[in-house]
Amino acid sequence: MYKNFIVQEANRLDKFLASQIDASRNQIEQLIKKEFVKVDGKTVVKSGLKLKENQIIDVHFPQAEINPVKDEEFIKKSLEGKDVKIIYEDEDILVLNKPANLTIHDAPSVKDATLVDWLKLKKISLSTISGEERHGIVHRLDKGTTGVMVVAKTNEAHALLSEQLQDKTMGRYYLAITDLPLKDDVIVDKPIGRNANNRLKMSIEENGRNAKSAFKKIDLSKNENFELIAAKLFTGRTHQIRVHLSSMNRHILGDNLYGFKGDLNTINRFYLHAYNLYLIHPRSGELMTFKADLPDDMNEFLKKHFQMENIHDKIDANNIINSFTSFT
Repeated sequence: MYKNFIVQEANRLDKFLASQIDASRNQIEQLIKKEFVKVDGKTVVKSGLKLKENQIIDVHFPQAEINPVKDEEFIKKSLEGKDVKIIYEDEDILVLNKPANLTIHDAPSVKDATLVDWLKLKKISLSTISGEERHGIVHRLDKGTTGVMVVAKTNEAHALLSEQLQDKTMGRYYLAITDLPLKDDVIVDKPIGRNANNRLKMSIEENGRNAKSAFKKIDLSKNENFELIAAKLFTGRTHQIRVHLSSMNRHILGDNLYGFKGDLNTINRFYLHAYNLYLIHPRSGELMTFKADLPDDMNEFLKKHFQMENIHDKIDANNIINSFTSFT
């Protein structure tokens, strides 16, 4: 698949491509090095090439393919108890409900099988734009977060969905259970960067990347100690919801990394769920929305501590979406 871009202002080639496609710097360098990039019709191999306004950049993405998987027995054993549910599938996209404690793609620190391993094991054709380790992955969820995400099956779908992430025509609404109620519905607009004292954490940093989140009160628990809230992201920073809640002294149940002090014997992961996804289908142009049912542990907690007759109406997907329309 070929895709072309027009340079709007002077820039380096690698930095320009990084702003246009969802790929790491190394992956972009490989595209250039392997002669998959042309500037005004001429193949280039220099990542730092200075671009001028109105130049045309053509990028060729290698054909999507099914690559060999890791040892199948290892993957099957590692994925035991991690039920990946397919919500929707066609020739372009795959929409999934990700279970807890499943990492999306490989990294040096990852020891278990990943969602990408599961996809390859199922022999699902995947886009190749983001490289071997991230086949098909357009956006991510933290290992402990459950819920809806879309996987690109073709390079064309991947490129178009990545554009939607940039222009906000694709996005998600989240549900979370917190250890203290919010005072009010609130928008948090605070920059996020790596925590200098704990490399596993992110934090509010003056020189961090801009980050903006909106939070809506949904329902209080029977004893009014806990609250079910909804969140919408305007940016996609690592741990963004968790960091912004922590900045208000609110913590997702089970999120001990960001300050939860409750009983970790009964809550063994943080209760954050990507509930609703909206996107424009890359082939048909149709606006589509998908809902991921709450995982069993969150559902059981709600049944025990909340009035469920209230919850069902309040977390209707359309109600969640409409509540943010007037708020944000």
